[in-house]
Amino acid sequence: MKYTHPDHQAERNNKFRYLLLSLILLTLVTVAGMYGARRYYFSNLQAVSTSQKTVTITIPLGASLSEIADLLHQNNLIRSTWAFKQYVRTKSLQDSIQAGTYAVKPNQDVPAIVAIITEGKVESNLITIKPGQRIDQLQQTFINAGFSPIEVESAFNPTLYADHPALVDKPSDASLEGYLYPESFQKTSETSAKEIIKSSLDEMADRLTPQLRDAFAKRGLSVHRAISLASIVEREVADDTDRAKVAQVFIKRLNSGMRLESDATASYGAILDNQEPSLSYDSKYNTYYHDDLPPGPISNVSGSSLHAVAYPAQTDWLYFVSGDDGQTYFSSTLEEHQSLTKQHCRRLCQ
Repeated sequence: MKYTHPDHQAERNNKFRYLLLSLILLTLVTVAGMYGARRYYFSNLQAVSTSQKTVTITIPLGASLSEIADLLHQNNLIRSTWAFKQYVRTKSLQDSIQAGTYAVKPNQDVPAIVAIITEGKVESNLITIKPGQRIDQLQQTFINAGFSPIEVESAFNPTLYADHPALVDKPSDASLEGYLYPESFQKTSETSAKEIIKSSLDEMADRLTPQLRDAFAKRGLSVHRAISLASIVEREVADDTDRAKVAQVFIKRLNSGMRLESDATASYGAILDNQEPSLSYDSKYNTYYHDDLPPGPISNVSGSSLHAVAYPAQTDWLYFVSGDDGQTYFSSTLEEHQSLTKQHCRRLCQ
């Protein structure tokens, strides 16, 4: 039998006790930490105070979750930006927050505040001109905001803004299609539809910098033609990273004497004539049937689409297809394009 010295046995027992105590202590610290973090989180979801004084905040279009959290914290409406963001993410509400002006009170907790800004409980109307909207959709937005159809029709008359710097290159017989920059505008009881239109045109004028105009000219494009092309890019792809590539495809096709063959132009022409969207409907906007760019823009445009036309990607692509998976696939030959379409666009291209 192997003999174990009593001192050695005691030493091993002490080591075991030490490890066991360390493990217990670590477990207790972990549990306490989790409890503390949970308690900290929920305590920071509580209302800042008992004050019922209304605080008006405006969440701008495109504001990030961090920017919204900072806005609320700066106005003393939430205790912790971290807890606010954690709550929104836990509830998967990041994309549900709506731009607008809201009335919030310090005695409301985070769940109540989030409910207000995700359900669009605006204190006053914030008219939002969204990228890619047609002018008839914009007019309906104005009517939905409380303007009368007569006032809206009058406000969208381009002759009222003939001398506006954003419109110096617009043909005299063209509408405001494409020239109203997407942004959110405050509407009060004293705001006119014309004032909002002018503000949108002011935004467009600010975007059409001399550098951007020069870049258009280097592509052989007038500002009107550049906006027309940007509107097609806007409607064809939603991903900013793809827009410069799509712009390059269209510019290369224009320079090669090829038709653009844009689905967006075909649909626009049909809708303009009160027809169902169809690639086979022959209108002056359908670039499957007609050479060059359409007569004018087919929607309003974002800054990213304007930039894409001014500074397109440098590639040899002549084709692209938007796949069922939301990805855009580019190719240089018709054979490649047909193969990619067959692989990736089985549902959308039916």
